[in-house]
Amino acid sequence: KVIWTVLVTILGYASSLPVGEDALCTAEELAKYRIIFTGKWSQTAFPKQYPLYRPPAQWSSLLGVTHSSDYSMWKKNEYASNGVRDFAEKGEAWALMKEIEEAGEKIQSVHGIFSAPAISSGTGQTSTELEAHPRHPLVSFVVRIVPSPDWFVGIDSLNLCEGGHWMDEVSVDLFPYDAGTDSGFTFSSPNFATIPQDTVTEITCSSPSHPANSFYYPKLKILPPIAQVTMVKLKKSQLGLSAPFINLPAKSNEIIDTVS
Repeated sequence: KVIWTVLVTILGYASSLPVGEDALCTAEELAKYRIIFTGKWSQTAFPKQYPLYRPPAQWSSLLGVTHSSDYSMWKKNEYASNGVRDFAEKGEAWALMKEIEEAGEKIQSVHGIFSAPAISSGTGQTSTELEAHPRHPLVSFVVRIVPSPDWFVGIDSLNLCEGGHWMDEVSVDLFPYDAGTDSGFTFSSPNFATIPQDTVTEITCSSPSHPANSFYYPKLKILPPIAQVTMVKLKKSQLGLSAPFINLPAKSNEIIDTVS
């Protein structure tokens, strides 16, 4: 009787524990999305130290993954993995892809990897398709800011599933992050490793609070978005077809500030 009472108590406690965020997805089918990344890094929007050459402002290729809550590509205020470090500093994807593949093999937390071509200027669009699974409805990705010490934009664990259905469309404004592995303040800073390594932090108009910081605009309350990502669910008739880029609504993205 004692053992039975303990067992019932344990089972009752377990049933009351919170479930994972993606466990609530009850959609029956796979879902395919077109993901469109739009760079908004213009000289008008971000005039301070804007890179014009060697190299000019641009974006690396986009590397992403669909996964469950058991996997994390990167998280704010946590330490970047070696793969994320290599990607954020040099745009090298091999280590990060190996980490993703190993996570998928060990705990079945990854459904698929996707990538989109680089953008050769600070503004422009790139796109690709991704597939989400009811047990793997989360999307994460990174895009390196080029040139920069270890700065990137991306999304961490965006859930495309709402209960029993997939979201038709979702758009997210993106802001710069520091991977915490290089201590440079400016876009063209030389390589200067951060020892000990710091956590991933969001770069704002006041943090790092240093006049040399390329994103330091003390007269602003917040930075304008440096990029935007849109994910559109594809209908069955659209699968396998190349979709045109989306003309996103025009929004003011200019910094009104006096910069020396």
